[in-house]
Amino acid sequence: MKKQKSSIWGRLFMAAASLGVLAYFVFQALNYVQDPLTTTLAYPYQVEVALDLSGFVVRNEQVLSDNAAGGLLRIQRAEGERVSVGGTVAEVYEDQASLERQLEADSLSERLEQLQYAQSLTKGTVTKLDEQITRRILDYRRYVTSDRLYDAEDVSSELRALVMRRDYSEVGDDLPMRIQQLQMELESLQSQATNSVRRITAPTAGLYSAESDGFEAVLTPESLQEMTPSKLAVLRADTSSVSRVGKLILGDEWFYAAVMSAEELSMLEQRLEESKGSLYLRFAKGVDRDLPVTLSYTGPAEGDQVVAVFRGSTYLRELTLLRQQRAQIIYDTAEGIRIPKAALRAERTAKDSEGNLTTESTAGVYCLVGREARFKPVEIIYSGDNYVLVRSPAKTDDKLLIRSGEEIVVSAKNIYDRKVIQ
Repeated sequence: MKKQKSSIWGRLFMAAASLGVLAYFVFQALNYVQDPLTTTLAYPYQVEVALDLSGFVVRNEQVLSDNAAGGLLRIQRAEGERVSVGGTVAEVYEDQASLERQLEADSLSERLEQLQYAQSLTKGTVTKLDEQITRRILDYRRYVTSDRLYDAEDVSSELRALVMRRDYSEVGDDLPMRIQQLQMELESLQSQATNSVRRITAPTAGLYSAESDGFEAVLTPESLQEMTPSKLAVLRADTSSVSRVGKLILGDEWFYAAVMSAEELSMLEQRLEESKGSLYLRFAKGVDRDLPVTLSYTGPAEGDQVVAVFRGSTYLRELTLLRQQRAQIIYDTAEGIRIPKAALRAERTAKDSEGNLTTESTAGVYCLVGREARFKPVEIIYSGDNYVLVRSPAKTDDKLLIRSGEEIVVSAKNIYDRKVIQ
């Protein structure tokens, strides 16, 4: 009988305990529905302050005369290669046979160079050659994956030459005889091609570009002085001045002209005056680096718009193919503590000595400090799409400084300063 009563009491105790646990979870669920609390961690963040632009790259350019009519044109310079006065830019061949003779002569000349190099090789040189081949393979892969195809083409030419040199390093004892034979063949081909080739030379020193787009005479550094937004909008290339020989880019300066609103320009000038900072231009494509520039001048205003001209003097070799481009002008950086916009409060709520809630207009956030919600004042440094960068105002008490790693209250009902969070 006693054992039966003990069993009944045990069951009743377990049932009561289960109901207690269930009641606790029901209470917590109801409490969450009535007063949902979500938090997130604050962390340091840096963002670039930039303006989106669309404009034209302008250079001092000279189109090369296309006097290759009636012949086959062969360009002799790489894109962006520097050419001296009188340097050969292209060759014009009378017919296909003349061109093929020249191609064969070039091939023989390259083979001859490799054999002469192989004749001078030592064991240490061969090891060094293997290291160079490995480095250039890695460079080629890096340029291809970053879409820098012109650089990849340059590397591939060097790589082919290095591999040929490595192959010729294994030749036998008949090397001097083979060199003499190639020299005779090359001299014979060169004598046949003497009168069948015309050369196009550079009238002045500059960077060579094979791209002649018709803007060379339309868009010049001098034309930007009086450029207006309406003129820039209707600008068209002069196709009659296009040359298949290409052009020379003179000097070291380049410009980027884009339309800006008067408000954007004023903000940019004010920020530059306050911070004495640098400007960087980031093109949407074609260049994988930020380019240092200065705000050179602005053209005549039309309504609330104006043409802003930015000047650069570096990396011109990488800009030879750029013309109409989208870009960003980066004029500042902002650093602070990143928090969601939803966590930002416009007022501080607290209880007075009588237990009544009072409010004070001040920007800040609620942070969980232990089990308490503490209001910490902040200043907004930068506003993004769904977040803000903040910092503590000057002379803020150490206990109220907002720091990285703080647990920020994003949403909560009936929250106030020093409220104990259950």
